[in-house]
Amino acid sequence: MTPVTNKSASPLLVIIAFATVYVVWGSTYFFIQMAIHGIPPLLMGAMRFFTAGSLILIWCAIKGEKLFNRSSIVTTAITGILLLCGGNGAVIWVEQKLPSAMVAILVSAAPIWFVLLDKQNWGANFKSKSTIAGLIVGFAGVILLFGEQLDTIFAGGSVASKLPGMLLLILGSISWSSGSLYAKHHPAEGSGAVNVAWQMIIAGLLFLPGSWLNHEFDHLNLSGVPIKAWAALSYLIIFGSIAAYSAYVWLLQVRPATQVSTYAYVNPVIAVILGMFFAGEHISLLQITGLIIILGSVLLINLSKYRKAKTESVTDNDNTPVNISDGSLQECVK
Repeated sequence: MTPVTNKSASPLLVIIAFATVYVVWGSTYFFIQMAIHGIPPLLMGAMRFFTAGSLILIWCAIKGEKLFNRSSIVTTAITGILLLCGGNGAVIWVEQKLPSAMVAILVSAAPIWFVLLDKQNWGANFKSKSTIAGLIVGFAGVILLFGEQLDTIFAGGSVASKLPGMLLLILGSISWSSGSLYAKHHPAEGSGAVNVAWQMIIAGLLFLPGSWLNHEFDHLNLSGVPIKAWAALSYLIIFGSIAAYSAYVWLLQVRPATQVSTYAYVNPVIAVILGMFFAGEHISLLQITGLIIILGSVLLINLSKYRKAKTESVTDNDNTPVNISDGSLQECVK
């Protein structure tokens, strides 16, 4: 992303935008679980992303933006498949069995995979002591969470282990990070909003074959879907995929990118709070400890960027924001 000069903005609007990104993206885990209790998971993903992408594309058409860019189709498709089918698809599937709070805790470790997979920046990343420390601490947090499940198995606990779902989430996080890095190193031409719209539409269509193979259409009765499931899906479309995305993009124009990226620390906390108080999910002390450790590792991994941003803000009178290296705008579709 090319650095741009910060625009002036109303402090109230900035607060509202940050609140939207913090709360809405943190709440998507809770609402995904609510939606799939009434709508088959892969079909829900198809409906969510196809509808949201279509609405964004219609809005772009109204604004007069170019909707079709042949050179961007392949890049957009690959990014959408990795981010939404692989990354978000894993979250949707796993939330059938795992509490939304645990899912959010494991997903919060995604920055670990960004560093490990970003081969082009290995030289810079692995020269940073804080980055290396962050990786070690982050893996310790993830191992802590897996260790709890291993203890349950070895102690002759529940046969329905959470380990398969947790492993799938790790693969989903790797897919999400790969898609973000691919988008970063192979930027698509044209409007960012149009590209994201096509990512959603393509991903939404690709969810359908998976839904069919999972026999989700065999006994589908849309009239029997609970109202709260439809409400949750509407929330994911309007707020999760459109409003929060728009707020995020706008914040990147008016605030330093390192400041905007703080949503990564707040989202899992919001998810844990909602899961505990509104879904009745039990979060153990060990899982809370794992969350704190993982968020601490994310802070360490980003510490060098924050220091660089602080230095540049002192020396740069134009307040040019620092380029965020976590996958550009493509990381924002929750």
